[in-house]
Amino acid sequence: MAQPAPLAHTLTGFPAAATLFVSALDANRQRIAQDSGVSATELGALFRVGRSMSIPPKDLAHHLGMTNGAITAIARRLVDANLLHRVAHPGDRRSLYLELTQHGHDVMSGIHRDFSEMLAACTTSLTAMQLTAFTEALTSVAAQVRTRSARP
Repeated sequence: MAQPAPLAHTLTGFPAAATLFVSALDANRQRIAQDSGVSATELGALFRVGRSMSIPPKDLAHHLGMTNGAITAIARRLVDANLLHRVAHPGDRRSLYLELTQHGHDVMSGIHRDFSEMLAACTTSLTAMQLTAFTEALTSVAAQVRTRSARP
């Protein structure tokens, strides 16, 4: 019995461009993680803590889709790297929050600065109006994708 010829599964147009963009961002995230001495998952945890300012490990685990045990291991590594520290919960002595250390703030500030500079250099061919329109379109598409991929 003859096997069917293999078919390439490729995208075209905007879906292809979106995939290329996401892949480029993912490659950049991998590079940033490696340069920072952390894994991509640990970098994701750092970004979430930085955005939240202070977050219980349980909430971080939920956000990253991980078990509490996995987050405990990640938090321990980031604490040992002086990127995070644990802060006692003021109302519950058995609970704690994760927060960036000063070194963690410095690392995150550098990552954000470098990323902003890179994107600015990548968009020099766009006028201010085009960049505004692109920003609005990208934000809108991201919101719609998030809405459409949310679980009921």
